[in-house]
Amino acid sequence: MTSVAGSGGAGAAGGAGGGPSGPWLVVGLGNPGPEYAGNRHNVGFLVTDLLAARIGGKFKTHKSRARVLEGRFGAPGSASSCRVVLAQPMSYMNLSGGPVTALRDFYKVPLERIVVVHDELDIGFGVLRLKQGGGDNGHNGLKSLTKSLGPGYFRVRFGVGRPPGRMPVADYVLKDFSAPERKELDYFTDRAADAVEALVLDGLERAQSTYNS
Repeated sequence: MTSVAGSGGAGAAGGAGGGPSGPWLVVGLGNPGPEYAGNRHNVGFLVTDLLAARIGGKFKTHKSRARVLEGRFGAPGSASSCRVVLAQPMSYMNLSGGPVTALRDFYKVPLERIVVVHDELDIGFGVLRLKQGGGDNGHNGLKSLTKSLGPGYFRVRFGVGRPPGRMPVADYVLKDFSAPERKELDYFTDRAADAVEALVLDGLERAQSTYNS
């Protein structure tokens, strides 16, 4: 799908919204630092990195304790294109709610325009499920977000599967994707990025019909 560049800089709009309903806020969940970069828990960062590459800009540090990039989804000049703010909280996963709440307030984003991309244990590797609202299923990032925002935001759930044997969940999600998984990871993150764009541009039902597998 087509993403087009916008203002590029963090806070370039001075907190003003992108129209009467404000921009969309697309949040990728993960942990900051190179030691976490390839972890299953960081798939939200991987997907938002890809969306940033499509937009053609670079993340910049924002006062909210997040990295952000402003741009647009949709064909250039199209009436249906949407202003978006991509964000990666730099607070560590279990404190994600603070930075995202600060971004919501700064950009004046209503809850129904927030999309969160995160890893999901209860579905197989690479499988996507799009939904609005719901519980946190023990996910510390979602737990923090829901405590701060309420549960009504959109989720793009990227399956990482359950840990093998008796491996603790925390150990599993903080390990890198396996070698066989890495061979397919680019394909699945690309598909997840497409799903985010479809959710923003076409609505939940149409995106679900295409990407919920």
